[in-house]
Amino acid sequence: MTAFEPQSIRSYSQEDAHQILHLAIARQANDKDTEFSYEQILEIAAELEISPDSLKLAERDWLLQQGQVQQRRAFDAYRIRRFQKSLGNYAILNGFFILLDLITGGGISWSLYILLFCGLPVGLDVWNTFQVKGEEYEMAFQKWNRKHEIKKTISTVLNKWFKALQV
Repeated sequence: MTAFEPQSIRSYSQEDAHQILHLAIARQANDKDTEFSYEQILEIAAELEISPDSLKLAERDWLLQQGQVQQRRAFDAYRIRRFQKSLGNYAILNGFFILLDLITGGGISWSLYILLFCGLPVGLDVWNTFQVKGEEYEMAFQKWNRKHEIKKTISTVLNKWFKALQV
């Protein structure tokens, strides 16, 4: 399609229209502080002949996606905290052995073997912590998410039970 074709001949696929509108909205709202009210979104949807029911379903799906994104961020933060703890333990333990080696032998000899031997699990932990794609990540996330949901459910039940006992 050339720039000289009349506007009535132009047609776009749904994906192309989505990308064009996405870029136009991004350009319009170049300032990150710009927000759209729900009424404005309703107006835009009406102009695009999108039904209010479809808009509500899309909003619900978007909210679910945002919840999943927040859960993944919490999981990633949990993994990083766990890695930092193991790295701290590694540093303390190996610092002790190196210091002991320096004091007893006047140099560093046998403590290097411990340093290397303990460094292997830390290296593997680095790989597992910062790998955020793939089947293993998904399995670890699902396991963490189940634990998290069970804890939340138990906490909710216990809170209701304690409130019932206080009344």
